[in-house]
Amino acid sequence: MRGKGPVPRRYLLAAFGDPGHAFPAIALGRALVDRGHEVCLQTCSRWAEHVEREGMSFSPAPEYEVWPRKGLAPYAAAVRAARDTMPLIGEFDPHAVVADILTVAGGLAAQMAERPWATLIPHVLPTSEAGLPPYSVGARLPRTPLGSAVWRLAQPILSGGQERGRKELNGARERVGLPALDYVHGGISRRLAIVATLPQLEYPRHDRDPSVRVTGPLLWEQAHSEVAEPPPGDEPLILIAPSTSQDPDHRMLRAALHGLAREPVRMLATTNRREPATPLPAPPNARIVDWLSYARSMPGGAAVICHGGHGTVVRSLACGVPVVGCPEAGDMAENAARLSWSGTGISLPRRLVTPRGVRLAVRKLLADPGYADRAQEMKAWAERHDGGQVAAEAVESLT
Repeated sequence: MRGKGPVPRRYLLAAFGDPGHAFPAIALGRALVDRGHEVCLQTCSRWAEHVEREGMSFSPAPEYEVWPRKGLAPYAAAVRAARDTMPLIGEFDPHAVVADILTVAGGLAAQMAERPWATLIPHVLPTSEAGLPPYSVGARLPRTPLGSAVWRLAQPILSGGQERGRKELNGARERVGLPALDYVHGGISRRLAIVATLPQLEYPRHDRDPSVRVTGPLLWEQAHSEVAEPPPGDEPLILIAPSTSQDPDHRMLRAALHGLAREPVRMLATTNRREPATPLPAPPNARIVDWLSYARSMPGGAAVICHGGHGTVVRSLACGVPVVGCPEAGDMAENAARLSWSGTGISLPRRLVTPRGVRLAVRKLLADPGYADRAQEMKAWAERHDGGQVAAEAVESLT
């Protein structure tokens, strides 16, 4: 640090993929730009306009067909993308690189170029620990020593999978001229791992690596000039926010609209620009829109129904609104379990995502003020802690 602000640096951010990974990287880049740094974000071309609007330079991410659909195996694609990223590093000459946890190529390229690097984890910490349930299975933290002992029995199985992952990563490292690693989770930087979540959603750990920094969520959304108006009335407002990548038939959205049609609530729902294959009729107490600004709409809600994507979950809690999580795939079950564990929402298993299941979950959430109270506590924390600025300061520590 020099004077009143940080010494201006150049930072390369890399986040290939969907909004759940690209948007937190854009939020981090914006914060770094605000602090006087030059930032280049390597990401998918569809985000180029937004990246440049936030004051960063844009570089298109290498894009390949990846197995299991067809094409390259994941680590083969990472090796190829890392090599393709080297000219960008040579041209931009970053002081440090920050790679999204799924963007293995960014971390490999940083090490190939001998640059300091950090990992951006846009959700809860996914590494395992003896006595904790495996990440993404959707199990809550054990309440008793017996429960922890049961999960310890699964540790050998988990360790086997982690060892396979280490060998596969080391195979990729060998192909780009990097030495093998003798520890698991080698795709996460041991210099700095930014965990962009609310700390209240993190399970307590005994052996968390000192490189891990829980910063608070990195929130960003696309500019949207129109404000979606909810149906008129004074009844509690329920926002229905489906995933942008899962549930193409809008099963959750249909269940919520049907299940709450005769409840004393109002509904504001979005299709997230994914046209339903069959008509999606709106009951009298609902309005369905193509796109919805969560930042503008969530603060007025009494509850959010979503699939449990991390970005939607933390946006809702940062607005002080409890959540009904209806996990579909990926880390959604984990996020829904953290809602249940923290007392800020209800986890509704897929088999119960029916009109009746959604109706009962919303009734329970609205009847117990404790859910809203705990969500308001998270809102107060988020207002005191700017995740973007905290993460930007952590990145500055690399240089």
